[in-house]
Amino acid sequence: MIPFFMPYYTTNNTILYYESIRVTEPASEKLVVLFLHEALGSIPQWKSFPADLCSTLNLDGIIYERQGHGQSAPLVEERKADYLHRYAYEELKAFIQEIYSPDHKLILVGHSDGGSIALLYASKFPEQVAAVVTIAAHVINEPETIAGIAPAIQAFGQGKLARLNDFHGEKTETLFFAWANTWKSDEFRNWDICLDIGNIHCPVLVMQGEKDQYGTQKQMELIQENVKTLCDMILIEHAGHLPHLEQKQKVIQVIENWIKINRNNLYI
Repeated sequence: MIPFFMPYYTTNNTILYYESIRVTEPASEKLVVLFLHEALGSIPQWKSFPADLCSTLNLDGIIYERQGHGQSAPLVEERKADYLHRYAYEELKAFIQEIYSPDHKLILVGHSDGGSIALLYASKFPEQVAAVVTIAAHVINEPETIAGIAPAIQAFGQGKLARLNDFHGEKTETLFFAWANTWKSDEFRNWDICLDIGNIHCPVLVMQGEKDQYGTQKQMELIQENVKTLCDMILIEHAGHLPHLEQKQKVIQVIENWIKINRNNLYI
């Protein structure tokens, strides 16, 4: 398997950075795994998880950094309560249309914000999504979510999150407070996308760490209740908000087994 560093892609005057993962002999030329990172994420923060999952599934993959993250263009306006919708309906839509032909089908693998974006995209544009896998996705803003942000802000102020500078450079502070301030805002307090994810046609796998500090199992239950399609829930033991890193092999095994079981049900 060889990771390829691809050119930057420009959409609506916004430069986005992405990387492709190629396996030697993919099981399908038209089925691709697309990874969507967390709220403060970037390509390097996935570590080896995308390459290892693609190798296990024997499928090509792609990872991209949303505006404001990593090597992509910085944020240019204040985030609003619909920022995840905009990432899904505008940025991700344009990116996919440019990178893939209509006959490609995607397995969306999203972590945290990326999981919410995956659900929104799959419901809005179901024709190109074969399956959705979410890790610690949110569909409502829980009190636990807001409570989890406070220590993160304190840690950032004390310089304990300085490692983020390695991934986002000069964009780090803007990105951090775009996340923290949005989720804490009055406008976002009643954020709820349950009604927006009801048009998903493909199988859905939702996972969450049992010790996730940013959400409870209610997030998984609400996803299962509202997607109106085949949806399996898996609680990952001995993991917090990053089960794909804390229990990587377990998460990969769960996804591999789930794909095998549901291969005939994939929306392709």
